[in-house]
Amino acid sequence: MSAPDPTTFFAKANQYLMPTGVPISPLIITKAKGTRLYDTNNRQILDFTSGQMSALLGHSHPEIVSVIQHYAAELDHLLSNMITQPVVNLAERLAHLLPAPLEKSFFLNTGSESTEAAIKIAKAYTGKFEIIAFAASYHGLTQGAGSATYSAGRKNGGPCMPGQLAFPAPYAYRSPFRKTDGSYDWETELEFGWSLIDQQSVGSLAAFIMEPILSSGGVLDLPDGYLQRMALECKKRGILLIMDEAQTGVGRTGRMFAFEEAGIVPDILALSKTLGCGLPLASVSTTAEIARGCAEAGFLWLTTHLNDPLTASVGNKVLEIVERDHVCQRAVERGAQLRHGLLELQEKYWCIGDVRGRGLLQGIEIISDRETKAPGPELGQAVSDRAMECGLSCNVVNLPGMGGVFRLAPPVTVSAEEIEEGLRILDEAFAYVLAGGQGRFA
Repeated sequence: MSAPDPTTFFAKANQYLMPTGVPISPLIITKAKGTRLYDTNNRQILDFTSGQMSALLGHSHPEIVSVIQHYAAELDHLLSNMITQPVVNLAERLAHLLPAPLEKSFFLNTGSESTEAAIKIAKAYTGKFEIIAFAASYHGLTQGAGSATYSAGRKNGGPCMPGQLAFPAPYAYRSPFRKTDGSYDWETELEFGWSLIDQQSVGSLAAFIMEPILSSGGVLDLPDGYLQRMALECKKRGILLIMDEAQTGVGRTGRMFAFEEAGIVPDILALSKTLGCGLPLASVSTTAEIARGCAEAGFLWLTTHLNDPLTASVGNKVLEIVERDHVCQRAVERGAQLRHGLLELQEKYWCIGDVRGRGLLQGIEIISDRETKAPGPELGQAVSDRAMECGLSCNVVNLPGMGGVFRLAPPVTVSAEEIEEGLRILDEAFAYVLAGGQGRFA
């Protein structure tokens, strides 16, 4: 197939595609393989975002391709009440990987759908309706998930679901809560947050939904001890803890699930993105007790692609590969290499205010003033644009109040040489922009 003419291509895109608020890339990607993207000129671009933070094992992994081909030809989609072997296999494998008592799962398409279902499970089981989420949260944009999302997408969509409560996000770099030595006082901030919740609640707290690393919120990693304390506070109030591991799950942070680092077990776990390795697959997992309570409450979740066999077969293969190929250890090793390189760049360029993250989910926050730490979204975007020109795809979060934060999340199959290549391109991009290559940042 011949490459599309860019002028004609974008003219048709503008004519027939409705804008969704997501800026369209000027590139036309014609192929994605491993850690590389290819445009219409067959130019190679190193992918440091894993597609939409999803292609955990790289693009078009040969074993994934083989599974897709087999099930597309043999068993793709059925009536939703027809349970198949791939679905049972995935549920069994997931249960073996999850800590007890998480053992009951079902499978959906997207992250929004999984968090939507998780929230409904919490409401059905508890009989209550108030949902707490971090003020920098992103859990999706469907009605319930969007109501628990505070980082973006809240404008002009009408009323949110009743009972939505925001909790201060643990933003160590910018939090006003400080100890006398200037260090981050997350304990006092957490106590302040719970005091706000207790004052606002009408006595119907159902759940707290959170990410173990707030990715779209600016790659905010929770401080040591934070998640243990949060689980304790939830238990004290009799509310469920929902963990959204859309971007952190299935090995990316160096653990199969990022919450394991804290030694806690959530009541409900939502997976997506990485579980399908780029295909639309999500899961919701919970305990037998919560599953029983939901059944008694008449819980219903029915969608066209509930427990589809084709995507379930892919998820099962993804988990098999992650376990077999020691992906968690790879994420630790390559993540440490990436982190070391980013810290070296921070020493070199004043505009890198903070480096944070875990494993192969790293963030660098761009500032426009070293003294005031004023956010630098325009500078960050200029660096991102230059990096793309030089052959590196890296994502900048420019949400309100978040400044410019790079999310660096290459596939876990990335090589040491490719990490160095990405760091070299970032180095060149920062040097170019700060030297005045893109105008006013010199």
